[in-house]
Amino acid sequence: MPQCEMCGATQASLTTTKVEGAELELCDSCTDFGTEVRTESTTTSASKYSTSSSSGKAGGSSGSSGSSGSNSTTSSQRRRDMFDDMDEIATDYDDRVRDAREAAGLTQEELANQLNEKASLIRKIERGDMLPSDSVQKKLERALDISLVEGIDVDDDEWSSDTSSGMTLGDVVRRKD
Repeated sequence: MPQCEMCGATQASLTTTKVEGAELELCDSCTDFGTEVRTESTTTSASKYSTSSSSGKAGGSSGSSGSSGSNSTTSSQRRRDMFDDMDEIATDYDDRVRDAREAAGLTQEELANQLNEKASLIRKIERGDMLPSDSVQKKLERALDISLVEGIDVDDDEWSSDTSSGMTLGDVVRRKD
């Protein structure tokens, strides 16, 4: 019997739910912590909604027995959350800013004046003590002609749970000990 990836409860059917950007298989009591991932079913005999990992199992108790066709265009698409639109800032953003500023021959104070920001903010960003806000990030990218966004190097298909490879978090994470 599968276990909920959040609380560990064993339950007959789990729902794929997006919680803070990660898709998890959750029990009914934990699905309130995120956004349920719903996809339109390809066959008409199956339930209207199915999770991406069910691939043949019934939709479960969260199916559509009450509303069979009232709002098929809006509810067949997964609700978007704030993490879908976010770009990940590069892990070496501080080095990128410092190297680009030095290559342009600017001091931290000169760059701060050019961006209409405080020099202490530039110092904190270059030390890695502070992540730049979205507006400061855009100013830095324009002024220094750099990109602070991390390049996407992992294909989302590798992380989908409907593959039979059985990849787990332990296959990806490296321990420090």
